[in-house]
Amino acid sequence: MPKSRFFLPTLLLALTLALFGPAVRAQQAQGERPPMAVTVVTVEASDVLLTSTLPGRVRASRVAEVRPQVNGIVTERLFDEGKPVAAGDPLYHIDAATYEAAKAAAEASLAQAQAQFRAAQREEERQKELRDRAVTSQQAFDDAVAARDVAEAAVKVAEAQVLAATIELDRTTIRAPIAGTVGLSQTTQGALVTAGQTGALTVIRQLDPVYVDVTQSAAEIQKWRRAGQRLAEDANARVTLRLADDEPHEHEGVLAAAEPHVNEQTGVIVLRLEFPNPQEFLLPGMYVQVELPQAIIQNAILAPQEAVTRDRRGRPLAMVVNAENMVESRELTVQRDQGNRWVVTGGLSAGDRVIVAGLQKVSPGMTVAPEERADTDTASTGN
Repeated sequence: MPKSRFFLPTLLLALTLALFGPAVRAQQAQGERPPMAVTVVTVEASDVLLTSTLPGRVRASRVAEVRPQVNGIVTERLFDEGKPVAAGDPLYHIDAATYEAAKAAAEASLAQAQAQFRAAQREEERQKELRDRAVTSQQAFDDAVAARDVAEAAVKVAEAQVLAATIELDRTTIRAPIAGTVGLSQTTQGALVTAGQTGALTVIRQLDPVYVDVTQSAAEIQKWRRAGQRLAEDANARVTLRLADDEPHEHEGVLAAAEPHVNEQTGVIVLRLEFPNPQEFLLPGMYVQVELPQAIIQNAILAPQEAVTRDRRGRPLAMVVNAENMVESRELTVQRDQGNRWVVTGGLSAGDRVIVAGLQKVSPGMTVAPEERADTDTASTGN
């Protein structure tokens, strides 16, 4: 009887140790495990210039479509296609025989009017002398003065006709209205051209500088203005450009103008940028991409993208190691990406250590052993 009384509790104790002994030993082993090693980056606050990559098209800064101002037959082309021309350089000759004859007729009419005017002046003087001697009437003198005035007006009309004929004759030589690069000729020798025709004879484009027109969402511009951010809309904002092959243009540009109008169909504003083009590498119609400064955020944090995760609701989070080397979870306010980093305006402060490696093994409240990531591992922020 005494043996059976002590046997049952001993058996229960052995079963309890067999069932719960491994868990107890695991907890003891975990308590003795060293802190988890994690890699951190210490973030700093700075003024961040936000940029946007916008598509655009190159446009010539000045364009002149050359059209005839008189009718006639083209007798000669005087320029090399695709070459630079200066303002006033002759481009085409139109048969001038008809206009030379018209000028000669106008000059003859002028000479006739001048002769009549001189005769009217002499008659006025003679009538004045006769009136002074009381030989003729006042009416005769007044008629002589009126005839003199009519003859003088006729001279002015004839001079205007000579000027018009001279202008028409000069227009038989079609000249470049602006300096630039002349395009292909759309007419040939012997072709009949007319004043005011719809088709241009050729087009001259000024290619240095050039304009690049891009479109920016009016809603995005309004968002920054409501947030009180300083938009980079002044002439000192430098703009970079990339060509269709992703190669950069060697010259920076500036924001020349912004259209004060929002397109009703698309809700965008047209921005005009100006770029130097001394080698005339940029040609009108080219597709390019522009890195346009948008706004400057004061005291923003550039957090590595690998340090930011999202919870089930999609809210951005970061794990931060505090001064006691304990992990804290922070909810962030992220404006946008900037290269390989996030622009953070809330949730982080300068000097915070964010975990960039080992996130899967840590949880809030855990003590860790932080190790700062080497400088060579911190990638450039980019634009």
